[in-house]
Amino acid sequence: MSPADPVRRPSSRHRVIEKLRSYPAWIQRALPVLGLALLLWVLEIIDLFLGGWLNQFGIQPLEPSGLPGILFAPLLHSGFGHLISNTVPLVVMGTMIAWLTRRWWLITAGIWLLGGLGTWLIGGIGTNHIGASVIVYGYAAFLVAYGILARRFTAILAAVAVVLLYGGIVWGFLPMNPRISWQGHLAGAAAGVLVAFADTKQARRDWRERREALGGG
Repeated sequence: MSPADPVRRPSSRHRVIEKLRSYPAWIQRALPVLGLALLLWVLEIIDLFLGGWLNQFGIQPLEPSGLPGILFAPLLHSGFGHLISNTVPLVVMGTMIAWLTRRWWLITAGIWLLGGLGTWLIGGIGTNHIGASVIVYGYAAFLVAYGILARRFTAILAAVAVVLLYGGIVWGFLPMNPRISWQGHLAGAAAGVLVAFADTKQARRDWRERREALGGG
């Protein structure tokens, strides 16, 4: 007789994946957003022990050596106050996008890269730009533009919620405080609108499909 095959127990990684798959869809869609927020906090805690050493890797406008900051800048913050001010709107609006579009990864990547490039182009020479606010402003602009373009009730409702909850962020476009990157805010918002327009075709297709489903034809 051949020996019985050993019983293979699922690895801890597989158990975690299976556990995540058991969550409702609306929770699963929010998990990547929460994961990004957690990464921001982990990096800020590490940077606390490094004495702010990581912050040198922000966006340094018009400097070739500052181009890598396009990737790193949204992950870095000047302190926990700065991080807290970005975390809540990042999670709230990021989750809205994840629920509305199911394309959170692509939308975030587009805002991240375009917003960072815009900051590199228009930011003041000799400055260093860090913080997830470029993403936050991109999310806000995307949601408002998406609500107009998609013409879906939920998208319009999300746009209205953004205006009511975060309408005050428009003051961030003004060069009132030299320690605040208004250029990053402006570039992030512009990126959000561009990404929304790029997504318009898919958004309108989604709207037509829902209308046809409701109309039965």
